[in-house]
Amino acid sequence: MPEPAAGRTAPLAPGPAGATPPVGTAPVETPVVELRAVTRVYGNGRTAVHALRGVDMTLRGAKLIVVRGRSGSGKTTLLNIIGGLDLATGGTVRVAGRDLAGLSERERVLMRRDTVGFVFQSFGLIPFLSAAENVGVPLRITNTDPAERDQRVQRALELVGLAGHAAHRPAELSGGQQQRVAIARALVQRPRLLIADEPTGHLDAETALQVMRRLRGIVDGEHLTALVATHDRQLTDLADEVLDLRDGKLLVAQVGGGPQDGAT
Repeated sequence: MPEPAAGRTAPLAPGPAGATPPVGTAPVETPVVELRAVTRVYGNGRTAVHALRGVDMTLRGAKLIVVRGRSGSGKTTLLNIIGGLDLATGGTVRVAGRDLAGLSERERVLMRRDTVGFVFQSFGLIPFLSAAENVGVPLRITNTDPAERDQRVQRALELVGLAGHAAHRPAELSGGQQQRVAIARALVQRPRLLIADEPTGHLDAETALQVMRRLRGIVDGEHLTALVATHDRQLTDLADEVLDLRDGKLLVAQVGGGPQDGAT
């Protein structure tokens, strides 16, 4: 793994003895994401839109990967396909070793629940629930034991530095704090992969940097793979890899601050 970039925060300290284990616990040898010659075409004939054009990618281990590109470059399409929210037109997509094309809709739902955490530009918090209650929503849906649920919610809030704000409702939190609650909610199911689509888009520059530094620490401390789409170039300094997309093509991958060919 490359040396940490300047300004990067240290990994978060592990929880106390008996606490919920780190978020990502699968062996690093297994690729979290594998894409081979992936295409996505919307429509047919002369009106067809080629959103992705032969994308290859392999992501392993505890890394923060930034996907960069202008609006319409294919970033959101790429994240949606990796997260199982959309299906590729061609090529192969594997997440945690599973070929998504071979899964039923129900199996894709379970894959997303068990393997992927999502963070979006809009925080998506329920206004009448506290921070802890918002984080615990996915565990209520899966009927997780209340004692385990409380422990995992507490751990997730600790990871984002909001354990002391567990009882606060969204209106009582700043924008950066609300987005950190959304990140905690994505982490509470202990995914291998965190997908974040413009997670700092509604935040000012300094708050956005604080949120990304926190995410950087979570990636290192919890052995998690995070794939983040952003327009913000200052955030790329915190990344292990920077992938550039233009018109659906993967053009450049920067690893450890230097340009490389390909994205593996």
